[in-house]
Amino acid sequence: MIEILLPEGARAREAFGPDGSAVLHPEEAALVATATEGRREEFTTVRGCARRAMTDLGLPPAPVLSGRRNVPQWPVGVVGSMTHCAGYRAAALARDTDLVAVGIDAEPNRPLPQGVLETIALPGELAWARSPVAGAERVCRDRLLFSAKEAVYKTWFPLVGTELDFQDARLSVRTDADSLRRGTFRAEVLRPAAGPDGRPVTGFGGRWLADRGLVVTAIAVPAPGGAGTRVGRGCPGPGRCVACEDRTDCARRTACGHPAVRARRDAAFPAPRPARSGSPLEALPNRPERYSR
Repeated sequence: MIEILLPEGARAREAFGPDGSAVLHPEEAALVATATEGRREEFTTVRGCARRAMTDLGLPPAPVLSGRRNVPQWPVGVVGSMTHCAGYRAAALARDTDLVAVGIDAEPNRPLPQGVLETIALPGELAWARSPVAGAERVCRDRLLFSAKEAVYKTWFPLVGTELDFQDARLSVRTDADSLRRGTFRAEVLRPAAGPDGRPVTGFGGRWLADRGLVVTAIAVPAPGGAGTRVGRGCPGPGRCVACEDRTDCARRTACGHPAVRARRDAAFPAPRPARSGSPLEALPNRPERYSR
């Protein structure tokens, strides 16, 4: 399911229940030695998904340990993301010559607990999430917004290395013309920071899908000239910049360098403020699902 949201060059594996064949490396097992049985199962299954994705990339299976803010530590030359929620686990990986970052998230397609939406949403997002949605193909907009913001954070932190609050990204969501249960979203980062190449990262483009009682979201940031810049099943289209959505020759970089975009960004955004301590996801009250990367 998640793979249709990702571009060429990415490899994704998923599971809709416990994977009895997945085995932890000793150093991984030590991380969940005192965890509950349910936590150990999701931890084990999602790492089984990650190792199958490694195999799909032609790489030997390797342990996936946790770094700062629990960011998964991938083999050299690999970027990736993991997610799990009730009834679903998934991992998406790519070589860093194809993608420079990837972030995925999955949530149950159910309304958020009371009080959570007001904590994560900006005023415009709040109005959109509360708008009535009719029809049999109903998607819980508040949950979709939450999932997309988690995908933003999972993409942002490994790429930039600074914290990002839920309200530091403004999202707009679109539905595909031929389906009410899939579409795209744009995330505008309200306090940009420099990426690995020194250029400001100002936003991301992603895709979403609602199916099998789940809402899944994915962001893939292509490397210049890599497979992630070519149209795959989830790509926005050839030559489309994921930051400004302009059909130009900017190689679909996350932080678009077009003069007009730079001028709008510099006028709209002040210098980044100091990062807040602690993960915004960990600080969120009434967290509906355990956050894990």
